Amino acid sequence: MSMLPTLLADERVVIAGVADIDATGRDRFAADLGVPAYDRAEDLAANPGVDAVYLATPHALHADQATAALALGTHVLVEKPLSLTVEDCLAVHDASRASGAQVVVGHTHAFDRPVRMIRDIIASGRLGRVAMINSWYYGSFLYRPRRPEELDTARGGGILFNQVPHQVDVVRLLGGGLVRSVRSATFVLDLKRPTEGSHSTFLEFEDGAAASLVYSGYDRFDTDEWHGWIDENGRDRVPEHGAARRALRAAGGQDAEAGLKAARGYRGLPAGPADRSGLHQPHFGVLLVSCEGGDLRAGPDGVILYDDEGVTTVRIPCDGPFPDKSLVIDDLYRVVVLGEPSVHDAAWGAATVEVCRAIQTSAREHREVLTEHQVPVDPARRPPHPAVST
Repeated sequence: MSMLPTLLADERVVIAGVADIDATGRDRFAADLGVPAYDRAEDLAANPGVDAVYLATPHALHADQATAALALGTHVLVEKPLSLTVEDCLAVHDASRASGAQVVVGHTHAFDRPVRMIRDIIASGRLGRVAMINSWYYGSFLYRPRRPEELDTARGGGILFNQVPHQVDVVRLLGGGLVRSVRSATFVLDLKRPTEGSHSTFLEFEDGAAASLVYSGYDRFDTDEWHGWIDENGRDRVPEHGAARRALRAAGGQDAEAGLKAARGYRGLPAGPADRSGLHQPHFGVLLVSCEGGDLRAGPDGVILYDDEGVTTVRIPCDGPFPDKSLVIDDLYRVVVLGEPSVHDAAWGAATVEVCRAIQTSAREHREVLTEHQVPVDPARRPPHPAVST
């Protein structure tokens, strides 16, 4: 539901319908906005008044729903991951090329304004080439209320297909897109939550740059502590180490957890924050990029540059909706209205899923995994079918 405030606030967007198998939330949403309701995403996509569908469904449904919408000539904005296998992602890519309708995979934190500013600084060449990218996140992901499939890796659960794609998307955007190899260790540290909850991964890019990714969702240390106690969406928060664990324990068993999860669904239109003084830029933990001529860090209020002259903060105003996902809509608008390609198309989504799968394989087989389906950041430099690295 984090996209909803942006969808409602952006004058370029007209919400034309809703589809969900949860009749209660679906019908309330339809009534609140005065739009038709559907049981299936495919029926929504078939509405002639719909230019694009936004798919925020379980991961395993993404590929089939996206392919069905594309076959109707309807553009697709789909939550990460694009699918759970590279093969399914490439099938979506082929469906997009065949129909002419486009795909945007998002939101991920690669759309955050500080990340985009870092990318712009890198692209300007003022700091020389990228050498190292570090992305570290510790939080409570595994102990927030979950459905059973969200704790089953085979069905897209755990961090590998929910949280790690944020990290992979960010470092690929900043590193040029072309990951050459992956070496990783993943961990299941709580058998009551039997899926990967943490990882430590090393990526090497085709040009020799490297990225270090660390994630832990076990609700002990929290990297918000290193970010001035500002949460992932950019709001001031109170330190609460272990609070998610304690709340889950107090709730009781699986039925109670399922109820808590259901309660997080649609319950009415968001009001937005009454006080904007505690709002900052969103983040995904610590992001630090080292270039030949300086270091760049995503800070709470912009980008912090460390170079030979000292330290400079380039501030970014918080004047959009909260949470601010407006750069996703910018991307979708360029695709649908202007006919421009998106960096985050189906080929890009396939390459990110390939890295996530390689993390899983590397950890299981204790070896380096080479990639085959990577694409560069610039869509103009991509092959028609991303079968091999270029």
